[in-house]
Amino acid sequence: MRQLRLGLMAATVVAAASFQVSTATAGEIVVGLQCDRTGPTQTVGTFLCPGYHDYVKLVNSKGGIGGHNIKVMEIDHEYKVPPGMEGYQRMKKGGAVAVAIYGTPHTQALTPLLHEDKIPGTSPGFGTAAAANGVKYPYLFPIAATYWSQGAAAVQFAKEQLGGVLKGKKIAFIYYDNPAGREPLPILRKLRDMEGYQLKEFAIPPPGVEMKVQVQDIARRYRADFVINHTFGKAPSVSINEFTRQGYPLSKMIGFVWAAGESNIMGAGGWSKAQGYYVLQMAGAGSKYKVLDEIKALYKSEGKSVPKEMGSTVYYNRGLMWAALALKAVENAVKAKGGSADITGADVQKGFEGIKNFTLGGILPPLNITREDHEGGGWVQVFQVKGDAFVPVSKWMHGYRDVVMDMVMKGH
Repeated sequence: MRQLRLGLMAATVVAAASFQVSTATAGEIVVGLQCDRTGPTQTVGTFLCPGYHDYVKLVNSKGGIGGHNIKVMEIDHEYKVPPGMEGYQRMKKGGAVAVAIYGTPHTQALTPLLHEDKIPGTSPGFGTAAAANGVKYPYLFPIAATYWSQGAAAVQFAKEQLGGVLKGKKIAFIYYDNPAGREPLPILRKLRDMEGYQLKEFAIPPPGVEMKVQVQDIARRYRADFVINHTFGKAPSVSINEFTRQGYPLSKMIGFVWAAGESNIMGAGGWSKAQGYYVLQMAGAGSKYKVLDEIKALYKSEGKSVPKEMGSTVYYNRGLMWAALALKAVENAVKAKGGSADITGADVQKGFEGIKNFTLGGILPPLNITREDHEGGGWVQVFQVKGDAFVPVSKWMHGYRDVVMDMVMKGH
């Protein structure tokens, strides 16, 4: 199987992928960034990945980490696994000490290689939920609420919205039918058995733009009391329009973190089309954060306009989060080596597990990443579309944390 996998990677044609890679120069520290700028989830990647680069640019403008410049090696894999696998090999060859993975299928394919090569990979808000268990997955770091934690938080919120009792209530789960979309099913079924609610699952085939029949079933036949929306790419915009067309109130729906960006709202026709829609966020939405002011000032000092990508605050801010946590782990590794840039993936792995109370100036909840919890607590915050913005309607929260962590420890 191993030989087959290597043979597949060697034979992969990656002409469609855009690579920005080269080996490190003396004193540089390299991190890898996988992205989708041109594939089916470009509605995320075209905002998230520039945020990652801008945060690294900001850190480098202040002298880097311990005086060492940080270099980002990016691949646009178009949300395709083979180019992602090939890109990982290039990053490894280029000396990357950490890799930002993009996509649940990619996370599942790369996990064995991360552990074999001792290079930490991050999968914030997606990937394998069981990887929160750092004892079992030492080189995979979710670093934000996994799909199990998102599912538990969504059920907790639905319970609050439905008067504190779920027994007998009808919950609909509409999801993108791929490994990422199916990942929350175990926690939703577990909580169904605990709380006594009805759960009906509605799979949306990729690319997620045809769901009229499923939405009609949810709104007219099943008559759901609440809907949990786990779609991404172009699908969230389609879902907003379809539910509205069926007369189903968006205030009875909550979207997972990848159905929660400004680009999703614009794709549905604008803020007026999405009033009342609830979403989960794993990083703060909006522009009122110090780090954003610093990036704007940096661009101004260079005589440049503020990048337009900043306007999509949800996904841009997650790019900042993604980069900031990786660079914090690198900083911890450099300090542990007495300021030397000669660090390895194993050093950065320890650096991730040394992150304590990290908030990035309030964009994040206080993240504490430990060997036992690579997720950092599984925190989310609920926002609602009001007017022309996402408005927070809860504090940082998590749902059924004991149930989630029991599943994490058992691996299912």
